[in-house]
Amino acid sequence: MSDMTFERMIQQMTPAIYERLKQAVSLRKWPDGRFLTAEQTELCLEAVMRYEVENGVPEPARIGYLERRTCGADSRGANVSPALAGLARDASRD
Repeated sequence: MSDMTFERMIQQMTPAIYERLKQAVSLRKWPDGRFLTAEQTELCLEAVMRYEVENGVPEPARIGYLERRTCGADSRGANVSPALAGLARDASRD
């Protein structure tokens, strides 16, 4: 598929098509039940991601979004209470 054709497809994608592609990527199959090939999955995922960026889909609503969780501390793990820090220790050593 040429870049120009892919670009045109993204520009002309409707919200309904976006939702179908997003569901197909999530389930790894088309609405009729046929499984996506690896190449189809890759192309659909790229199309969905490009659509989201170009149409200003909020980050938390984007495919694959994971909320950063730090147990109330910053991303380096500083300021984590000793009780929470112990959750990660190897229990087999006790």
